[in-house]
Amino acid sequence: MFIIPAYNAGDELLSDSFPYKEVENGMLWEVEGKWVVKGAVDVDIGANPSAEGGGEDEGVDDQAVKVVDIVDTFRLQEQPSFDKKQFVVFMKRYIKNLTAKLDEEKQETFKKNIEAATKFLLTKLKDLQFFVGESMHDDGSLVFAYYKEGAVDPTFLYFGYGLKEIKC
Repeated sequence: MFIIPAYNAGDELLSDSFPYKEVENGMLWEVEGKWVVKGAVDVDIGANPSAEGGGEDEGVDDQAVKVVDIVDTFRLQEQPSFDKKQFVVFMKRYIKNLTAKLDEEKQETFKKNIEAATKFLLTKLKDLQFFVGESMHDDGSLVFAYYKEGAVDPTFLYFGYGLKEIKC
């Protein structure tokens, strides 16, 4: 199963390999990210490189880099931060666009709870990093990341109603 934004350009933002927890009455999905090392991996296969004349740098320029698993896996693109006014303008447009895509029952729940979720995000606005999908579609869903108190790995927030599940 893969989860894709409901009206985005088809960017994959999350999959079921990253468990989520619903917060703010299901309006937001919270996903724990992890810093991981990507790149050069030294694999010990049990050989003795010094006895075989190996072990010297053979000119390979592999470098390990630390990346956040979710950002790397889904090729999320970081965006500049929003101030409060810019965020409110984005949310008004997002709510209008998304509401039209939802069935009548989901529209009612969404309209009832999105204001509280928006206020929740506004309280964290100065701590949030903003991401969009690989295509950088400007009407798509934003993904937010922040660090909880004392955490070394980021927590990501997704608009739950802005995603749809696609079974593969």
